Amino acid sequence: MPTPGRCSPRPRAATLPSDTELPPPPGPRGLRGLRPRSPVARALLWASAAGLSFSVLNALARSLALQVDPFQAQFLRYLFGLVAVLPFVWRLAHPAWRPQRVGGQFARGALHTVGLCLWFLALPRIPLADMTAIGFTTPIFIMIGAALFFGEPMRWERWFAVVLGFAGVLIVVGPKLGGGGAGGSGFWWHLVMLASAPVFAASFLLTKSLTRDESALTILLWQSISVTLFSLPLALPGWQPLAPALWGAFLVTGVLGSLGHYCLTRSFAAADISATQSAKFLDLVWAALLGWIIFGDVPTQNALAGGAVIAAATLWVARREGRAARAAREEAR
Repeated sequence: MPTPGRCSPRPRAATLPSDTELPPPPGPRGLRGLRPRSPVARALLWASAAGLSFSVLNALARSLALQVDPFQAQFLRYLFGLVAVLPFVWRLAHPAWRPQRVGGQFARGALHTVGLCLWFLALPRIPLADMTAIGFTTPIFIMIGAALFFGEPMRWERWFAVVLGFAGVLIVVGPKLGGGGAGGSGFWWHLVMLASAPVFAASFLLTKSLTRDESALTILLWQSISVTLFSLPLALPGWQPLAPALWGAFLVTGVLGSLGHYCLTRSFAAADISATQSAKFLDLVWAALLGWIIFGDVPTQNALAGGAVIAAATLWVARREGRAARAAREEAR
């Protein structure tokens, strides 16, 4: 405390801590030790939680896109995502949610809107398993972009984990892929879904860049605002009235989507974006578990074998990255 009669120094301007600087959440002392010490391990846990949220969201979104216009579904999903975020923003001071890079936020929103347009157009027209498998090409584009634009080191462990995880995906969905021959409409919708992968990769790379100056909640808020604004003109021409149950379902998609993107942004802030991409292959494991628990679908032998390969790749790269991080810290000392 300042001594009476003396001039106290001018207080420094308060700054918003980044996600990596936030203290661990309060809780029993014995449970605090369970918080992973390695930034890579924390990033993989956040990425895995994001994958679980997106797995549930994808199944629900496909059901809704079969009932309403895809662009209306896209708009409502992000409108309710904005509604889900607002209560958390309300508790923060104004500077906490004011972005440092407004242009970057809207550029990211425009990129993500383009990817969503392609994704929602193809979503009701191809099988869910095919959609999930095609989505696994996004990490490859992300890793290439991270190496080109961020200078992230592309160690062989990361490439090997991606290749091994992709092999696990092929084990599960390989026998089911097809969707029509090269001359059928299914083939073209598969190409539309594939075209969304590099666009989403560019969006996620821009998100990684924004985490240097913005908090995860700020990025999530402005993503919801920008995508909602960009999607509205596309949704109006095919707008149709909705039953109350559909409004409730879209509210659930908004909550799931906001939760998934928040977890994903936290993972990008915790470690190199390339180190988190192997966790995306766990999405297929989440889908198998949800199908078994909710719908009673017993996983096939291919699903069990592929899931084991995917899990092994994720755990292996986490251990390798953790050792590399510890070695780097020891050398720095």
